[in-house]
Amino acid sequence: MRDVARAAAVSITTVSRVINGDPYVAEETSQRVRDAIERLDYRINPMARSLRTGSDEAVGLVVESIGDPFFAAVIDAVEEAARAAGLFLLIASAGETAEQERAVVTGLLNRSVRGMLIVPCHLAYRTERLPIGPNGVPVVFIDRPAGIEADTVMIDNAANARMATEHLIAHRHRRIGFAGTEVSRYPVSERLAGFRAALEDRGLEFSPLDVVDLHHRGHETDTNLLDAVLAPPDPVTAIITANATASQAIVREMHRIGRTDVAVVSFDDFPMADALDPAITVALQDPVEMGTRAFELLLERIRGDEGPPNRLVLPTTFIERGSGELAPFDQPDDQPEPTTTGA
Repeated sequence: MRDVARAAAVSITTVSRVINGDPYVAEETSQRVRDAIERLDYRINPMARSLRTGSDEAVGLVVESIGDPFFAAVIDAVEEAARAAGLFLLIASAGETAEQERAVVTGLLNRSVRGMLIVPCHLAYRTERLPIGPNGVPVVFIDRPAGIEADTVMIDNAANARMATEHLIAHRHRRIGFAGTEVSRYPVSERLAGFRAALEDRGLEFSPLDVVDLHHRGHETDTNLLDAVLAPPDPVTAIITANATASQAIVREMHRIGRTDVAVVSFDDFPMADALDPAITVALQDPVEMGTRAFELLLERIRGDEGPPNRLVLPTTFIERGSGELAPFDQPDDQPEPTTTGA
């Protein structure tokens, strides 16, 4: 930096201001500094900077699974936004237990990141003594709340599951299944609650036997997932899949056993969903918008915003592609919709 300052005939402070994009440096002076930087092939040493400032020029992102199609798109959006802001992104999966998630979060904090974006999975953040939030490292939670005072970006899971269920009911389905990974955990539990509420509002029976719970994310390769809900004499005629991982598992199994006559509505899109026959109807939350908005909130906190926590509830888009519009396989297409109690 001293060499650059000497070559440009300015102070070291002026070089620092130019490097950091200070708009109040005169253009002629700024150009002399940039020319000197290029001529001397000057490069910022991020390790030295982090030692001097006490923080790294990076932000941390913890997601449930890097391999999940939804979170992969979130990662891409955050990485692009971070790059535009001049920040490096450190990415990690939460793991399978609270201990693993704690270790991941603590490891990123030990890197002195400027801020953190977290998809809370297993860890009870309200009972942890982590230096995050208003009195620590800025944090924004993505996709689900964490029980502490912090910015959160998510969707209304229960309301969207209700909408998807009502769509299938409107197409005359009266026994509908529900499938998700780890159904007892948020946000799948919220989607199950919305599904159940929609059935009960229309006087239809909710049965736990119609819920397919893929307990572990590795089970998406299992077969015979649908034996119980498709068994006669009263099989389900439609299924709501609660996330992209469950959708891929269930749709793959339906094609394997030749049961593409069962209607499907998927939460979130997944690769080739629009190319199947029938193409998969989706309740689509936008992972790019979610990642981008979350990073924008984090950047405001990094820059000193001390306002009250924000809770952004993003809209979703319902895309009809064919699978969610199938009539029940035990009813002709022209049969009028039967009435139900509680309608």
